[in-house]
Amino acid sequence: MPDLTRKAETLLALHHSAQPLILANAWDVASARIIEEAGFPALATTSAGIAFAFGYPDGQKISRKEMLAQVARIARSVKVPVTADVEAGYGNRPEDAAQTAREVIEAGAVGMNFEDATDDPANPLFDLPLQLARMRAIREVSAQAGVPLVLNARTDVYLAQVGPAETRYERTLQRLSAYRDVGADCLFAPGLRDAETIGRLVKDLGHPLNILAGPGSPSIPELAKLGVARVSLGSAPMRATLGLLQRMADELKTSGTYRTLEGAPAHGEVNKMMGA
Repeated sequence: MPDLTRKAETLLALHHSAQPLILANAWDVASARIIEEAGFPALATTSAGIAFAFGYPDGQKISRKEMLAQVARIARSVKVPVTADVEAGYGNRPEDAAQTAREVIEAGAVGMNFEDATDDPANPLFDLPLQLARMRAIREVSAQAGVPLVLNARTDVYLAQVGPAETRYERTLQRLSAYRDVGADCLFAPGLRDAETIGRLVKDLGHPLNILAGPGSPSIPELAKLGVARVSLGSAPMRATLGLLQRMADELKTSGTYRTLEGAPAHGEVNKMMGA
């Protein structure tokens, strides 16, 4: 798989460049093509955005098969490296994580987000030894395939507000340090927005850090100064698009006008993009 190996190496190198890797997350071929044409050197999928588009709530309610079929469509549609958000791997066992990694590579993606959330309020995070075993299984599949899959290991301590607020930094640091030591290429702490804490985490980890950005987050230039290696938007672009559709529907229903349709790409432009 020389082409996938080259793309994986390119994606990894982008985590170690002078400026953060900015990932505008795609949920279908059209959104992926728009991101690529905007000049981004790589793109990420959004698991929530894909799930929403297929009529599922977020949280591993969509099947692995459906998720990775959409990832494959996206990866085939662009020339840049694609990293896939595959939630918590669609199963609790190391074998499940390995199968998901195998199918990520088969889909043509060269990176994967892998989270530690369980969707169980009583035990919101996977036990650390099990999570590390699951990550080792991913690394083994990557080595066997000859594709250096870029593993973005995520902890949901902040996002899920696990434990008392004063303990969350140390919990996050403990988990991400362990993920780093078992072979994660990048570490992900969604829900963290405080600039001082982000800068502290970058220094304490000494490893590429991914921040989920959006309204209320430090700007990308500010995150770059803090040493953040990767900035992603998650499902926000897809949800913002839904927000535009809501406003359009409201305008049509109330005033019967079309202002919200202004700025749309021309039909011929999109048609040409899809035929590229």
